[in-house]
Amino acid sequence: MEFVIATQNKGKLKEMRRILEPLGHTVLSAKEAGFDGDVEETGSTFAENAALKAAAVARALGKPVIADDSGLMVDALNGAPGVYSARYAGEGATDRQRWEKLLRELKEVPRQKRTAKFCCAVVLALPGKEPVTFTGECPGYIGEGPLGEDGFGYDPVFYLNESTSFATLSGEEKDKISHRGKAMAQLEEYLKKLPQSGEE
Repeated sequence: MEFVIATQNKGKLKEMRRILEPLGHTVLSAKEAGFDGDVEETGSTFAENAALKAAAVARALGKPVIADDSGLMVDALNGAPGVYSARYAGEGATDRQRWEKLLRELKEVPRQKRTAKFCCAVVLALPGKEPVTFTGECPGYIGEGPLGEDGFGYDPVFYLNESTSFATLSGEEKDKISHRGKAMAQLEEYLKKLPQSGEE
């Protein structure tokens, strides 16, 4: 099946390609499929924002679309940055500027209170069908500094244990446990149950 991924985030696109292509699916970015606009994320939840993106791109292209909205929720910050994870350090900030701001915010917070989780909502929009939402979470904590060279976003400061951050994992290792990996696994199970073209 061919899917358009409704994201401008190269890291997310890379992860979704890595998960979907080995399963036999073709993956196009929204730009590759001919959608060059921006979708305003006005929702108050990850699921609402993912649904907005999926609906807008599916309407414009008339193709199967997968959209994701995800972010980091830190307990000591009352769930922030949450849906504002990408804009946490202002529009146009780099990944490093975002996690550096996060570390500053948590400077006086002890290790046991630095608990956090990554959350993801993936929405599948198929022509003529109601959108379907899949969600995933991954618990961890915010370290006192970056660790690892891989990943993107807040991965270098999101720790699973003292020696492992998301940025120390290979892509395949991360996909097995990550918030996005869990949501995408649910999506794949759903796709397996759909009638194949010609069967309807």
